[in-house]
Amino acid sequence: MEASARLPSQMLAFYEALVATMLAGCVRRVVAIRESGRPIALLPLCRRPGWFGRWHVAGERQVYEPVDALCRDDAAAAALGQELAWLRRPLRLERVPTDSPLVAALGTAMKGRGLLVVRPATGCPTIAIDSAAPDPEARFNAGRRSDFRRARRRAEAEGEVTFEMHAPSRATFDALFDEAVEIERSGWKGDAGTALGCDPVKAAFFRDFLSRASGEGACRVAFMRIGGKAVAMQLAVEFQRRYWLFKIGFDTAFSRVSPGNLLMLHALADATGRGLLGIELLGEVEPWIMDVWTREAMACVRLQTYPFNLHGLAALAVEAANWLWQRRPGRR
Repeated sequence: MEASARLPSQMLAFYEALVATMLAGCVRRVVAIRESGRPIALLPLCRRPGWFGRWHVAGERQVYEPVDALCRDDAAAAALGQELAWLRRPLRLERVPTDSPLVAALGTAMKGRGLLVVRPATGCPTIAIDSAAPDPEARFNAGRRSDFRRARRRAEAEGEVTFEMHAPSRATFDALFDEAVEIERSGWKGDAGTALGCDPVKAAFFRDFLSRASGEGACRVAFMRIGGKAVAMQLAVEFQRRYWLFKIGFDTAFSRVSPGNLLMLHALADATGRGLLGIELLGEVEPWIMDVWTREAMACVRLQTYPFNLHGLAALAVEAANWLWQRRPGRR
């Protein structure tokens, strides 16, 4: 089914790593549509135990990345939508690409069975690669190109500057991953407590997922070094001819040389040279991304179903009460 996938969160390795690390204690269910015994649509779900637990796509709340169903075609998506509409509990899909066939399929299937609410969700920045423009710096204006050259000169004043793009095997992955995690922890994410080195459960997930991806030749680990010392890193997966960037980090002691930007420029040149279609930054649209790299984003929506039963009505009532509480007079 991965041939029908467009997101790395649809990879089997992604779901297997979730099951092994972050879904402990969750109720799990894979909704599947089969034709002649073979699957044509799949959606792995999970929820908390208990009467009020609602279904979510596995992974969206654990790592907050875009998710979608695996569907062979629109007909398979329509059949999956019908199956999802029969779920007795509410379903919430946090970040689904707007052009996913599941959006329309679920809208049709929920008619007469429940309420479907569709709202805009946080998009994901994307950098399209123009194969006719082999020089990645040509996409930037003169001022930005000057910024890159100035940062490179500052870095070279500190020592020899080198870049690495690794496609590790499972045998070589762990050492590279450990080095990348240590760089991330030395930066602002470590200070904020959001680095992988500060979250053993999430670190275990990414180690498991990227290790499995390494076994398929899909994992990428990139470094920028100054005088042999790693000062910036990227953890990524190459999937469907795109470079999906899961984690970035740099040593704040070298902030003056903009190591994160220089490594991103190297990754863009590498992806361009190998004929990839784009770089997907995942995460959220942030000012530093829009100011330097791209204003384009993969548009996403949030889908919420409320079946016409006690579970659906209870979920709707709870959310309505929360909405009123947040907007009560005097609350800022």
